[in-house]
Amino acid sequence: MSVTATDVAVLDDPPTPAAPGRARFRFLRGGKTRTGLLILAFFVVLAVAGPWLAPYDPDAMSDQLLQPPSADHWFGTTQTGQDVLSQILVGTRGVLLVGFLAGILATVLSVLIGVSAGFLGGAADEILSMLSNIFLVIPGLPLIIIIASFVEDTGDMLIAAVIALTSWAWGARVLRAQTLSLRRRDYVEAARATGESTWRIILFEVMPNLTAVIASGFVGTVIFAVLSEITLAFIGVADISHWNWGTVLFWAQSNQALAQGAWWWFVPAGLCIALLGTALSLINFGIDEFVNPRLRTATGASRKVRMRVGFTPVARITVPEKTALGFTPVARTTAPAAPGPAEEPESPGTPSKEHSA
Repeated sequence: MSVTATDVAVLDDPPTPAAPGRARFRFLRGGKTRTGLLILAFFVVLAVAGPWLAPYDPDAMSDQLLQPPSADHWFGTTQTGQDVLSQILVGTRGVLLVGFLAGILATVLSVLIGVSAGFLGGAADEILSMLSNIFLVIPGLPLIIIIASFVEDTGDMLIAAVIALTSWAWGARVLRAQTLSLRRRDYVEAARATGESTWRIILFEVMPNLTAVIASGFVGTVIFAVLSEITLAFIGVADISHWNWGTVLFWAQSNQALAQGAWWWFVPAGLCIALLGTALSLINFGIDEFVNPRLRTATGASRKVRMRVGFTPVARITVPEKTALGFTPVARTTAPAAPGPAEEPESPGTPSKEHSA
């Protein structure tokens, strides 16, 4: 049976390597990453321009008590006539400030301690690993509550510093394990053989291969810091005179907004928390897909297959050199036979139709 060209579904040729400039932005090709970055950029704009975009003073009281959303107050008013939209806009800055400040500090500490411990080894590794294990078991929220009981003004900077100091250890342990697997690679040994200094090898040979892991740890720390800040404000540990989304929920819960049916008092803050957490989670998922080849879809190069129903895809291989028999091996498959009526096999003793005729 001869095989025609339409009987074979052939895989496309492997994609050509992307240019160095485009490869740097391959991470942004994923739909999850783009969606997360767009939502995060929206909240960053609110954090920067929120106090100027707020239509009212968030502390100003009025005679419009507990009013639902309207043209004058898009998110309604509180029990004392305060504008909820203004409180949300002004409170965005405090949430993002604590999240990003704690994330940056914790990431710097985890990189310095984790990479140094994994690359240097020996006594330095033992000391830095012991330090990481000590901070790994220190609880963050109870420590902040204890500090807040002794400090009169528990501001955002203090909360961010405490969260960073109690959340860097896990990232340091991960970076140490990754560095241990990289420090004996061929390119690292080649750089060491050429006389490169230790810190230059760490910065230019090891660190570029840890970029995705560091970014994932940073995003995870930001999520933890944002939720911790909102939790502390909601339970009244943080300074409730500084507006953030947790403060809005604190006053809504204290004045029994749910019992009074004032859903507009706490729903906007809850939606903002959910959207920000979703954005950071999507970015984290995009980093995971970029790092892990098994999870790569839109963020990594994949081979496209032109499929036809009922045919098996094969890879066509062309070998320029002929074999000893004089044939060029080509990987192809034949089309499956069309389904037809089943024929019964002839028994050895039964004459065929031609002989019986």
